Amino acid sequence: MNSVLKMWRKLSAYPGGKLAFSKAICLKAPYFSTISPRFEELGVGFGVVRIRERRSIHNHIGTVHAIALCNLAEVVGGITAEVSMPKGMRWIPAGMTVRYLKPAKGVLRGYASMREIKVGEKGEVPVQVEVKEEDGTVVFTAEIGMHVSPVKPKS
Repeated sequence: MNSVLKMWRKLSAYPGGKLAFSKAICLKAPYFSTISPRFEELGVGFGVVRIRERRSIHNHIGTVHAIALCNLAEVVGGITAEVSMPKGMRWIPAGMTVRYLKPAKGVLRGYASMREIKVGEKGEVPVQVEVKEEDGTVVFTAEIGMHVSPVKPKS
């Protein structure tokens, strides 16, 4: 089992464990801390991350900034890709296409999904992300192209 998924399963079973996992991800990739992500669900092929609207991620009109939404998409999509990789496989983002559907306010959740990756597969695999407000309204979508390939053997 993937070490990140193993850490998630271990920590999320305890009070405060999801917060500890979220903080650990931000230590590894500090830029994500700008949106204070909180992982809620994570498994092979899916992930859910919550952020709360606050002034530090506002744009000039008082809603959640477009790049904060991209950051949410990247953290939920990237960690979903990480825990979905079979042993001996790796991933790296190749591109992201986004759509801003309406101004984002309040508590937002990013939902990522991706198909199963086969051992030895090589190429671009899409990760779909929807960001929804608490009432279920989709405010943002992204498709992140993840380049997947086998890990090169160390020489």
